[in-house]
Amino acid sequence: MSIEKYLDIKAEVKQALAEGKPVVALESTILSHGMPYPQNLEFAAKVEDVIRAEGAVPATIALIGGKIKVGLEKEDLEIMCRAENVGKVSRRDFAIYIAEKKTGATTVASTMMCAAAAGIKIFATGGIGGVHRGGEDSMDISADLQELGHTPVAVVCAGAKQILDIGRTLEYLETMGVPVIGNGTDEFPAFYCRNSGYKLDYAARDEAEIARIIRTSNELGLKGGMLIGNPCPVEYAQDFNEMEKVIQVALKDAEEAGVRGKAITPFLLAKIVELTGGESLATNIQLALNNARCAAKIAAKL
Repeated sequence: MSIEKYLDIKAEVKQALAEGKPVVALESTILSHGMPYPQNLEFAAKVEDVIRAEGAVPATIALIGGKIKVGLEKEDLEIMCRAENVGKVSRRDFAIYIAEKKTGATTVASTMMCAAAAGIKIFATGGIGGVHRGGEDSMDISADLQELGHTPVAVVCAGAKQILDIGRTLEYLETMGVPVIGNGTDEFPAFYCRNSGYKLDYAARDEAEIARIIRTSNELGLKGGMLIGNPCPVEYAQDFNEMEKVIQVALKDAEEAGVRGKAITPFLLAKIVELTGGESLATNIQLALNNARCAAKIAAKL
């Protein structure tokens, strides 16, 4: 018995995998807990179009009715975007949601698990989770980082969310043996911002070079995933110092409201949208589309 028993792979995705065509996995937490309705529904359609335009097949992942849905139909996307009684599911919650047939939106960690089970090698997200600010005391560290150390899926992101401690996040990834590669940049991006102040050991020239590194890693049988830092498009990027001021206000509000655990990231992202008058949401959408485009190009080269 294994996870494959619970897989419900959309026919289009199943055919693409069987024929060795490029497939890109997408998470559903960005839809249910990262963007408001109906912008999230519009984004869900657009991100799939971006992937198709590069010759790849999109596979948005979610837990619905006791099944791991790999590739969502329109009615499934509607459920995830309306987000009524939709939980946020990481590795620790996974068996509970499947057993109880609860509807769950997959995080980076759980999407990696599902993608690996389905045989999908590339996954595009917005920004990964990481070590939270003050994490050296609270031990609030996202399960995304552990998953990257264990699960052989390459994740394209616009860096770690700027609400996190980026330096400690990179240190943790190094400890877990996760290669972090910049796509045309030698600096790890900070989600809304192209720069974080933290240099990377390796900057790839383009998606073809990244695909070659992933292929070599697979051939070597190396354990774990790979993280690709793909900076937000210049025209949508925010100023790092200005965003830092906004984040400090959002963190203070979260502390006063007593928000902790897995509720903290959705709370902070929503607060930042409010404080920036919607600008951060526009940036979030564009960087996620840009990551999907990058992942599709890598998948096509693979």
